Amino acid sequence: LNVNADVSFEERITDFEYHTHQPYTQSFNNSDEIIIAVQQQDICTVPSKSFLYIQGQLVKEGGGKIDIQDLRFVRNGFLHLFDEIKYQLNGVLIDHVRNPGIVSTLKGYTSFNSDKVKALQMGGWVLPDAYSAMTDDDGNFDACIPMDIVMGFFEDYNRIILQGKHELILHRSRTDDNCIQILAADANASITLKSIQWKVPYVKVSDEQKLKFLNFIDKGKTAYMAFRSWDLVEYPSLPATNKHTWTVKTTSNLEKPRYVILAFQTNRKNNKSMDNSHFDHCQITNVKLHLNSDIYPYDDLNIDFSKNHFTILYYMYQHFQHSYYGKPCEPIWSKDKFKTDAPIIVIDCSRQSEAIKSSSVDIRIELETADAFKANTTAYALILHDALVEYNPLSGLVRRL
Repeated sequence: LNVNADVSFEERITDFEYHTHQPYTQSFNNSDEIIIAVQQQDICTVPSKSFLYIQGQLVKEGGGKIDIQDLRFVRNGFLHLFDEIKYQLNGVLIDHVRNPGIVSTLKGYTSFNSDKVKALQMGGWVLPDAYSAMTDDDGNFDACIPMDIVMGFFEDYNRIILQGKHELILHRSRTDDNCIQILAADANASITLKSIQWKVPYVKVSDEQKLKFLNFIDKGKTAYMAFRSWDLVEYPSLPATNKHTWTVKTTSNLEKPRYVILAFQTNRKNNKSMDNSHFDHCQITNVKLHLNSDIYPYDDLNIDFSKNHFTILYYMYQHFQHSYYGKPCEPIWSKDKFKTDAPIIVIDCSRQSEAIKSSSVDIRIELETADAFKANTTAYALILHDALVEYNPLSGLVRRL
């Protein structure tokens, strides 16, 4: 009824432009370290909106055209080009992710809906049951990979960062076997990276907003950057047994887990004949997460894949979006495809008692299966935990709490 309401315009941001930053060296071979820096320290940036731009070529052994029926990138295959990615501010490590291909795949399966996956085709994502050519006939490709799907800091902390030197450090993987799937019996291929760029948005603000920023800096105030970090722990080869207790790690009370995403792969790691974007259920029957004396979930799961009794797992998987983001659940996997291609176990431990403080948290996972784990079965535990960083723009001091 307020017909006299004023019209307001957003005029605090006067310019928002992406600037390209190149690595110090142009060597992108396996096991190389690639460092990309934003050297200017008198600017405002929004790292959460930045992205990696990659150019390269998939080279078929012996030459010839690329046919996706014989040779193709797996879903999210471009991030398997790297073993580790780190982000530093003023030389201090803010966040990092090990095995970003597996991490972003697990996180994406739980977080994305179909529209998000379609938008991320530019970064190598495809919908379930959909394989599209990510290269031309000669194997040339390029990709834009938003940093907010790579690590937790970029997803959660979407504010401007005043001043500061930013560095992105990428470690090329030792092998590119996890990036591709070779279906033809006599085919082989290699990947050549030609260019890696970090495109970071620079922001200019109005004089009024600039004055507020200057006052904030001159008073020596501290900016607190809170986010949820993604920490992957890998068990390279599970023992051939029906019951196993995995001592995952010990962490500080501040960085205790809020969610744990558990997945298994049998004979997929470094195997070019298998799709590394898929996971295996390994006839799992029950899982318990121990955080010191607390156990999640409270009840036994009583899963039986042989009798199609796994709906509890699917509920836990699809409920993640509501619990983590507070949005309606829109999973990309149907129940049937979840069973065959992505039977991951999502444990929500976000609600914990803060009454009793302990200096450390011991993380253990109890696994039970109907059949013993097969040889070459790898277990992955993706731990989503709280993280907090202090940043003083005046002194440049950065401290991770």
